[in-house]
Amino acid sequence: MAGEPQADCLFCKIVSGEVPATVVRETDTIVAFRDINPQAPTHILVIPKVHYPDAASLAAAEPQAAADVLREAGAVAADEKLVETGYRVVFNTGSGAGQTVFHAHAHVLGGRGLNWPPG
Repeated sequence: MAGEPQADCLFCKIVSGEVPATVVRETDTIVAFRDINPQAPTHILVIPKVHYPDAASLAAAEPQAAADVLREAGAVAADEKLVETGYRVVFNTGSGAGQTVFHAHAHVLGGRGLNWPPG
């Protein structure tokens, strides 16, 4: 059922504490942790504690949870001292866009030049 933890979801297992992660921020609604395969000097994932497969389905079903992810992505960037130099928040949606874990999540990337266009 949408919104409920999924037994086969890596990020649901991180939320429950079943799988360890380097958590940098946690609230009642999100967990933020360092990516195990960083694509920038700072690469932190911000995930909602509720399970939805992507950002669009999260926003449609639980807009407050989606807003929490975005707010906390900004807080992570501030905590990591990325605000002055710039950072990127990315939501990959679908395998063709590089999504490998189908639990909504934002990537907070910074600490190096982030060229445009990406990809």
